[in-house]
Amino acid sequence: MLLQEHASETPAADEVIVRMEAAAMHIADLRTIEGVDTFRFPLPRTPGFEGIGNIVRVGSAVSQWQIGDRVFPPLGSGTFCEELRCKAATCLPAPAGDALQLSLLTVNGPTAAVMLEDFASLQPGDWLIQNAANSSCGRYLIRLASLRGIHTVNVVRRVELIDELLALGGDVVLLDGEDLARRVAEATHHAPIKLGIDAVSGPATQRLAECLAESSPLISYGSMTNQRCEIDFYLMFRQGITLHGLSFVRQFRQRTPEAVKALYAELAKLMSEGELVAKIAAVYPLEDIVKACEHAARCGEDREGKVIIAFNHST
Repeated sequence: MLLQEHASETPAADEVIVRMEAAAMHIADLRTIEGVDTFRFPLPRTPGFEGIGNIVRVGSAVSQWQIGDRVFPPLGSGTFCEELRCKAATCLPAPAGDALQLSLLTVNGPTAAVMLEDFASLQPGDWLIQNAANSSCGRYLIRLASLRGIHTVNVVRRVELIDELLALGGDVVLLDGEDLARRVAEATHHAPIKLGIDAVSGPATQRLAECLAESSPLISYGSMTNQRCEIDFYLMFRQGITLHGLSFVRQFRQRTPEAVKALYAELAKLMSEGELVAKIAAVYPLEDIVKACEHAARCGEDREGKVIIAFNHST
């Protein structure tokens, strides 16, 4: 991947130019750069799925935005650039607050929200279980569930994460392992676990399924192991466990555009107020994009949190 210099662009009548403040780096960005089949896009393409910036130029027909307005560019618009041209109607208003945290709004926040809202009718006092609980999405889920009075069992693979996630608001934090279901039952006093959320795959999927109450959904939204989900047929047969693959974009199709905007506004407010906080592993200037990609490709304790591209504009 190479950096290229381009002349400043003039927006079309219905477009705006956004000068980026920060752009978050996701595994999807790395897969796009690598040219993985499921992430192939027409070339040339600037990577970057999300970020935050300020409008610096507006098209002649644009009335909803003014120069200086802070916005979230549309999802997948190529945010790894100093200035981004996009349709004015596709931007969302951004609040004041930490640009590094707010740059993560568009992907992990709504993923956590739709997992919490769309697959089970959870009420205050109910329980869910998730693995990869120390991920950004997992941390958001802990906070969103806590704000709604929903209890969380959070499964991790490193003991040093336990106190950290308890302090964040997780009700129970356990190390993954073969006897997970027994330990979950003991920690929750045998409360029914009504929703499972898996981002690890492989045998970890089965371990979560064994923790669930009868007729509960199990959501798969990632594969940290790059393995297929493993789940026993007889467990699904006897317990009525249903495995769902999650795409928050697909879930958004079930909502009206107004509802999607309202959800983003709610999440942005929580981020700006410090209720939803992601762990930041490192911040790189755009000039160090290759180093940023190398860092983002690490996992576990080699990359504690998200990698962010920050833009230091001199003018």
